[in-house]
Amino acid sequence: MTEETSTNGAGQAGAQLQLQKVYVKDASFEVPSAPHIFQEQGQPQVQLNLEQKVGALAPDVYEVVLTVTVTCKLEEKTAYLAEVQQAGVFGVLGFDDASRDAVLATYCPNVLFPYARQIISDLVQNGGFPPFLLQPINFDALYADQQRRQVEGQGLSGNA
Repeated sequence: MTEETSTNGAGQAGAQLQLQKVYVKDASFEVPSAPHIFQEQGQPQVQLNLEQKVGALAPDVYEVVLTVTVTCKLEEKTAYLAEVQQAGVFGVLGFDDASRDAVLATYCPNVLFPYARQIISDLVQNGGFPPFLLQPINFDALYADQQRRQVEGQGLSGNA
């Protein structure tokens, strides 16, 4: 799949993004309190953690790994822990460094997230729990927030 893409209005003529491979790098599901947890009553508390790593595989070729961890607790007991490392290999050609970094931090996780969401949903349901659907995530907003915090952090350290 090859498509011309632009990010935040910073598109460049001839820039290409190629999705070369999507795969599950790792997946795990734990129910540490089974089977007793299935008899527990109460309001589940769900915590979602996201992590993203980007690694260079070759010139203009990157592996992006999106790790999604969902922890569900009833009272103080862990009902389940589901974690998926959804990965993809992306060719990113013709972008300047800032635009390339933005594509890797926003577009690529947006491609990977639906795959991770489906695996999490399947793991939870196959683990004996009610269906769980992760809500959409705005990776553009997360990236913008991260960039803003970096700029603010540099401003604070520059004043010392």
